Amino acid sequence: MEKVQNISQSMEVLDLRTYRDLQYVRNTESLIKGLDSRLKVATESQKNLNAKSFQELKDKMAELMPLIPVLDQYKSDTRTIMQLKEEVRNLSGSLLQIQEEMGAYDYEELQQRVLVLEARLHACMQKLGCGKLTGVSNPITIRASGSRFGSWMTDTMAPSSDSRVWYMDGYYKGRRVLEYRTLNDFITGQNFVQHLLPHPWAGTGHVVFNGSLYYNKYQSNIVVKYHFRSRSVVVQRSLNTAGYNNTFPYSWGGFSDIDFMVDENGLWAVYTTNQNAGNIVVSRMDPVTLEILRSWDTGYPKRSAGESFIICGTLYVTNSHLAGAKIYFAYYTNTSSYEYTDIPFHNQYSHISMLDYNPRERVLYTWNNGHQVIYNVTLFHVIKTSGEL
Repeated sequence: MEKVQNISQSMEVLDLRTYRDLQYVRNTESLIKGLDSRLKVATESQKNLNAKSFQELKDKMAELMPLIPVLDQYKSDTRTIMQLKEEVRNLSGSLLQIQEEMGAYDYEELQQRVLVLEARLHACMQKLGCGKLTGVSNPITIRASGSRFGSWMTDTMAPSSDSRVWYMDGYYKGRRVLEYRTLNDFITGQNFVQHLLPHPWAGTGHVVFNGSLYYNKYQSNIVVKYHFRSRSVVVQRSLNTAGYNNTFPYSWGGFSDIDFMVDENGLWAVYTTNQNAGNIVVSRMDPVTLEILRSWDTGYPKRSAGESFIICGTLYVTNSHLAGAKIYFAYYTNTSSYEYTDIPFHNQYSHISMLDYNPRERVLYTWNNGHQVIYNVTLFHVIKTSGEL
């Protein structure tokens, strides 16, 4: 049952990514057709091919370059499908073996064997579930809309069948949250409902987690949990000593003093205080009460950071919000240690004002100069050898 569940989850992730990539390929179809007709005209009448028209052809070709990594992803997906096919074959063989053994073992003994195997499988999954960031894909633009600053997200705790998208334009005094039914509806700008928050937000560091929106109340260090279904504030709490109102923002400003994040371990808040001299503080939070469970002082000055995100308990920081940015710093909460990194990060539209990791889809969500963009991530899985599996 565990294996079937894992295969099902892998197929859901594959389906989501393939759907997203297919939408992108479809969007580029008209571009390819237009380029093809231009090339035919250029081939038939080369005398009319002047410098201007040749440059136009080169520009159109440049627009198609982001299609290459998307097509490369399809190669990777093909390998995944072959692995899934092999897993299904293995499961079929396992079922036949169980059927043969049913005569040799009584129910209680079989149940005990299943419990032992289940415990071993859980231990394996725990060791393989998280990893260290080693690479970020080229950006995939989902939509161009809104102002220069904003945020967009999906619910990291919702089942994969729930593909609702939340959209919050602007970085301060905003109260309007748009909820789109599906990713495709978000792309087309259709089928949405509006939530009007009772308190305006500050910054762009909001997250949706298990049906609720977590955000920083404007002109305060109060953090708010707003429940979408009941359309009400469930809890709000002051994040004591945390800077607010552009006291300790990221380098791009925008009231980005308090940044909520979600990873495989739960809900986090990233901020800073006068007491720790403006260095980034990472705090694990109770998603129900908004109480701080534990905090770490990273030693990295927040005003020098472009943006940041958390994967598997590790905070990754970009050195800039502008063109030429890279993932420059990593702080490991499990060991309370840090290192400087050099992970390339293509900032296509040259002004990032929101960057968040989604553990359900294992992608980065970004708001980049009025563009809603995602990046796939590559994690290196380290298998711990303590204990026998």
